[in-house]
Amino acid sequence: MTVGSGTVSFQTVRETNLGVVLRTVRELAPCSRSAVASATGLNKTTVSSLVADLMARGLVLETGETSRQRVGRPGVLLALDDSSVAAVGLEVNVDYLSVVAVDLLRNELVSRHVPFDARSAGPEACARRIARTLREAMESPELSGRAVVAAGVAVPGLIDAPAGTVTRAPNLGWQGVRLRDLVGDLLRTAGAGDVPVHVDNDANLAAMAEYRVGSFAGTPDLAYVTGEVGIGAGILAGGELLRGAGGFAGEVGHLALAPDGPECACGRRGCLESLAGIGAIVRGAVPDLVPDRPLSGSDVAELVSAAVERAESGDGVAVGALERAGMWLGRGLSTLVNVTNPSVVLLGGYFVPMGPWLLPGCREEVVANVFAPGAGGCRIELSALGLSAAARGAAASMIHALDVGLLPLPAPGAARAAVPGGS
Repeated sequence: MTVGSGTVSFQTVRETNLGVVLRTVRELAPCSRSAVASATGLNKTTVSSLVADLMARGLVLETGETSRQRVGRPGVLLALDDSSVAAVGLEVNVDYLSVVAVDLLRNELVSRHVPFDARSAGPEACARRIARTLREAMESPELSGRAVVAAGVAVPGLIDAPAGTVTRAPNLGWQGVRLRDLVGDLLRTAGAGDVPVHVDNDANLAAMAEYRVGSFAGTPDLAYVTGEVGIGAGILAGGELLRGAGGFAGEVGHLALAPDGPECACGRRGCLESLAGIGAIVRGAVPDLVPDRPLSGSDVAELVSAAVERAESGDGVAVGALERAGMWLGRGLSTLVNVTNPSVVLLGGYFVPMGPWLLPGCREEVVANVFAPGAGGCRIELSALGLSAAARGAAASMIHALDVGLLPLPAPGAARAAVPGGS
């Protein structure tokens, strides 16, 4: 069999069919082999062989139940084996690391949030901390005996995902960092095995988490807006990420809204991020608490908590700062909504605790500035995934990559052979 000028081997065809059967079992489970054959167009003998292979790899199991068919013997039902493999996702941000591990059904196995001043650490020290945090998750009791299929890393900035390179992350102070190679080498050196490492933008991965497991799961046209020191958007159109020609789409934080506004970390003035990013909000809401220096990672969470506490008490300065930020946020999001027409825009990160003061003005500005009546039906809501959204999306995306053949399937017996912790 040939495709273009290359020859496709029998093994490649089989691996493709393994992925097809795996996805079909995910979609139909519990289901019989006959149902898989009907759905895929593969003959029953081929399906039986592929199912046996997937069972040997610890990805599919027989449920013990049977289906009644019109003729012939009852069919034994199949389902995904949620005890065999895991994927790990991690988000690095200015002031924290979040790590999440999920099983084949994307059920959460591990979720940890670690304060960490990534901006002060620099890229190499941060890569060491990322590798250590991933390794600790892989060696945790919750992953005992599982084969870890991949690790995804979410970073706030412009990412060359195919190369695993952080092209530019101004809030971390990174440029041209080959993070995939750094972390992969550190994991191998530490004896964690040759685990594939993938790097992507934090907003993109958070949007995928919302699409797969969030409050609006299954909504094909949605956007997720990060609420961190920086502001970025992950945008889904028809259930697929909108990446753009270079993979850099979604940088709404650098929409220029006020040419004479405050200086942004990118070097320009009046960007949305400089007006409604978390740094801008806390400087306006709790000016007496903000140190006279660039905010360190350890400052941000404390200042956000103080801003919320003062707003709850009715402090006029804090309430005014949050409401102004909501107005600017709405003006920025109206451009996003005009261009992409999502069904829902989800505000995440530190925007969530500030939501009661941000949302009214934000929604009002979106309705006022979106050309389509009623904002084109778009809702502005708060994410329910907390600070782990991007890490959750990174882990879930690794399971999706396994489903569609972008990751190698674990070898037969890999999960059973895994040492405690799955490393």
